Amino acid sequence: MRPRRPEPGRRGGALTALSALVLLADDGRAVAQSTSASRELPPVQVSGGEAPGRKTPVASRGTGRPPAGRRIFVYPAMTQAPDARSAGSGAKGEASMASEITVFRDEINARPISRPGEVLEAVPGLIVTQHSGEGKANQYFLRGYNLDHGTDLAIMVDGVPVNMRTHAHGQGYADLNWLIPETVAAMDVRKGPYFADEGDFASVGSVHIGLIDRTRRLAQVSAGSFGYRRLLGMDSAKLGGGSLLVAGEVGTYNGPWDNPDDVRKLNGLVRYSQGTATDGASVTGMAYVNTWSSTDQVPQRAITSGLLDRYGSEDPSDGGNANRFALSGRIAQTDDVGVWKANAYVVKSQLDLFNNFTYFLDDPVLGDQFHQHDDRLMAGANVSRTLSGSFAGLPMQITFGLQSRYDAIDLALTNTFQRGFRANIRSDKVGEGSVGVYAENTVRWTDRLRTTVGWRGDYYAADVTSPFNAANSGRAEAALGSPKFRMVLGPFNQTEFFLGAGYGMHSNDARGATTTEDPADPATRLTPSPLLVRTRGAEVGVRSRVVPGLDTSFSLFILDQDSEILFSGDAGDTSATRASRRYGFEWTNHYRPSPWLDIDADLAMTHARFRGYDSEQAEVYASLAGYPEAQIGNAPGNYIPNAPAMVASAGVTVGEKTGWFGTLRWRYLASSPLTEDNAFRSSATSIFNGRLGYRIDNGWRLQLDVLNLFNTKANQITYAYGSLLRTDTLYNLCTSGAAPAAVCRNGVMDYVLHPVEPLTFRVTVAGTF
Repeated sequence: MRPRRPEPGRRGGALTALSALVLLADDGRAVAQSTSASRELPPVQVSGGEAPGRKTPVASRGTGRPPAGRRIFVYPAMTQAPDARSAGSGAKGEASMASEITVFRDEINARPISRPGEVLEAVPGLIVTQHSGEGKANQYFLRGYNLDHGTDLAIMVDGVPVNMRTHAHGQGYADLNWLIPETVAAMDVRKGPYFADEGDFASVGSVHIGLIDRTRRLAQVSAGSFGYRRLLGMDSAKLGGGSLLVAGEVGTYNGPWDNPDDVRKLNGLVRYSQGTATDGASVTGMAYVNTWSSTDQVPQRAITSGLLDRYGSEDPSDGGNANRFALSGRIAQTDDVGVWKANAYVVKSQLDLFNNFTYFLDDPVLGDQFHQHDDRLMAGANVSRTLSGSFAGLPMQITFGLQSRYDAIDLALTNTFQRGFRANIRSDKVGEGSVGVYAENTVRWTDRLRTTVGWRGDYYAADVTSPFNAANSGRAEAALGSPKFRMVLGPFNQTEFFLGAGYGMHSNDARGATTTEDPADPATRLTPSPLLVRTRGAEVGVRSRVVPGLDTSFSLFILDQDSEILFSGDAGDTSATRASRRYGFEWTNHYRPSPWLDIDADLAMTHARFRGYDSEQAEVYASLAGYPEAQIGNAPGNYIPNAPAMVASAGVTVGEKTGWFGTLRWRYLASSPLTEDNAFRSSATSIFNGRLGYRIDNGWRLQLDVLNLFNTKANQITYAYGSLLRTDTLYNLCTSGAAPAAVCRNGVMDYVLHPVEPLTFRVTVAGTF
């Protein structure tokens, strides 16, 4: 077993054919013929949006529609009601799990954020961090998972998947740096493998981000600490019975780093939409380019000894560039039988990353920098049909769906020095396709009981061509079936109870499924990893609105994973870990006592452990005996590295459509184990962000964002793994041949961290016309 590397992750009665025929024969008339109207599945309330310039107060958080009588201030430049679904996106039904919510645009835009990906922190229990430059995908933490750059958290924007399969830097890589936060209309959040229409990467959760269809004209300028500059423009106009939306931004940022990030970002969006969510269509084009330098995580011992400043870099040449161009369309229609929707997309993206996580561990002279290259064309299409009717006098609804995707990928991994080519490690051409089919049947048995039974089937196939390692070429394919179940009991005095259980899965890197020999040492044989990995989960919860203005929910969950498998992008091979189990609870609260005051507070706690005994790690530990600086932290254990036991957040937002407004937010990431034996633990991170501003009734706004309000010296993320610096005693022992090979391969175990930016100010002036 190879010593630990950085960025640890995971890789680790249904509806019968007869009832389906009955639904088709009903032709939509059965619901009207039902003898008990109160037992019908409630119609989905859909708004097609408003005319430009109109503003309507709505709820900011909920289960798909605002509770009656609740009001909220409208964020400037917002002209589409946040509860309006994007054109062609399809209907949004009732929540069927306590943890299932919709977060609307006003709440998202009221949050002070450092980077686009942090809009996802509106999801209860989700923490978003960044351990490198501002063009690299964020890292996500949810339900006791360090989700790395996206594995097991499925993210969709306007129906287009963000997660990348078989990616150069990590399975499920989900980069949101191209997202313009002001164009987000709503985020639909689900957690757990209980939904038949959620497939790859959705075992822990999924976030579906919808985009606005129209807006008032907006011009916005922001400037702040450490070279932060941002220009944003948005406008829409009526065109041919629909709306044409155009948005663009330009941004720069250096950060507090000794080696400036030197971010240069250009982003644009063009969108044409017509109609409503259930009877409409949209076509969206996006373009994004970004270049940056990065200060990656640095070892604690380098800061303590004075070798590096807290914001210093061991390798100033680290960084990268990225681009993304996408075209997508979606359509939805209703008829006498029900509704159907479809979407299709094509995405061309490219990423080049230069990283050095271990410094001089592998090459004591030129260092360990490596280059990861990912160039892909991704295309896909989805279609679903929902039929409404009845069976045996009971209101019933069934949904069938088909999802498909294909990725054509060019991948390369090379050793570099100051971004200059040194040697090839591996190069691959991968073609990976998948087809998913699913069906769900919902029956309302009584006025206070409804159940949903579903099933999903996934088939994956991948062809890998590896010219430098012919033995690692090959074809892999796999299929899994996943049953799902959900039950809702209530309401009883504005309180509902929920139960969910199901099987899920995530795909692994296709290269890991065909690799049979170590790219760096062909004599070392490797065991291919499975292409698909099974997950199993269950959840019970309650949601209540019994207190006026308060929406509160509580969920208990458990999630098992057959194997946590990591394709190590910096080594070009796969390492498998044991099965795991996580269980815990989430408590979410959102309180609006008056139109000008909004309060939220969320708490999530998780117990996460590997299952079984790691005999290979025990062998590694024994091989390091006599060298405590290398051996510490390498003992076998059941702790899952970077699995946080607690995540908490809270916020207060005040203000109405005009006048003074403000926000104060707090987020907390508890101490976490960093090694399986718990010898290294991260420090807890507690950060406050604030906003203060003033709105004028003529559409102008001035606001001040203060990030890391109390200038807390905390870390965005902390790891513990082996590395070598030239100042280490072990470095001299290894270069002279005095230390055992196993010790030199491992290096000095130490905390390796990326600090939170210090107190930061950002001023924004915006006008709507």
